[in-house]
Amino acid sequence: MRRLALFLAALWWGGISALSFLAVPTLFAQLGSPAVAGPVAAQLFSFQSYAGLLLGFGLLLILRRDRTRARFRAPEDNTVDLAGADLARMQHSLGTMGFVLLGMLLAMVQEFGVAQKIVTARATGGDLGLWHSVGSLMVLGQWACSGAVLWRLSRAPAVAA
Repeated sequence: MRRLALFLAALWWGGISALSFLAVPTLFAQLGSPAVAGPVAAQLFSFQSYAGLLLGFGLLLILRRDRTRARFRAPEDNTVDLAGADLARMQHSLGTMGFVLLGMLLAMVQEFGVAQKIVTARATGGDLGLWHSVGSLMVLGQWACSGAVLWRLSRAPAVAA
């Protein structure tokens, strides 16, 4: 399952990297007109948001499973304690889950909030530059979160057999 999590994180980070930093700029450079390239770019960003939500959900399921596999032991005073390696494993999984959740939240806000504001601003003559900047920050945030997940999963603490 660890390999699957690493694969999903790599797919998430690589997809954002390819679409946001290669495909979309190439669209605008090759098509010349923002009126032509814009709707295609919007579709790509929408696809990217939904892919991030699906990949993030898969990662959460795997990380939840990993977190619950940490072994509990009961000392003499009947309090629940974690062994050192299990505690590190649980903390690592919880921290990684935080980055996944933040990336998913950014994807949802981008898709269901900022994208709608961009469409509205384009139609009504609103502040299109502002909403494009906010959208770019959302994509950059998703890229950073998915990169942090990928980094953390590639350096995960050793798993006890």
